[in-house]
Amino acid sequence: MHRVVVHNGLVFIGGTVADDMSAGLEGQTAQILAKFDEYLKVVGTDKTRLLSATIFLTDLNRKSEMDQAWKRWLPPERFPARATVGVADLGEDTLIEIMLTAAVG
Repeated sequence: MHRVVVHNGLVFIGGTVADDMSAGLEGQTAQILAKFDEYLKVVGTDKTRLLSATIFLTDLNRKSEMDQAWKRWLPPERFPARATVGVADLGEDTLIEIMLTAAVG
């Protein structure tokens, strides 16, 4: 897990993308969020301890598709601070990349 760094009670998860680029934006988002569940578990925490997220989208007009997967994934009323940034390109067929910060255990 080279994308995960734990320091002073915080876990930082670097830019993460989906494995199946044929999935649409909602599908790619769900794949990334499933990875985060695993990464957080390995370091002894979970999504209820999220502090912030930075989301990079290649098409901000499709943000609502990402939001659907995001809202399903998070526990009710546990929304971290979040920024969504439009970018020109994330690589071939990559529609989204997400970074997270969470508190450890």
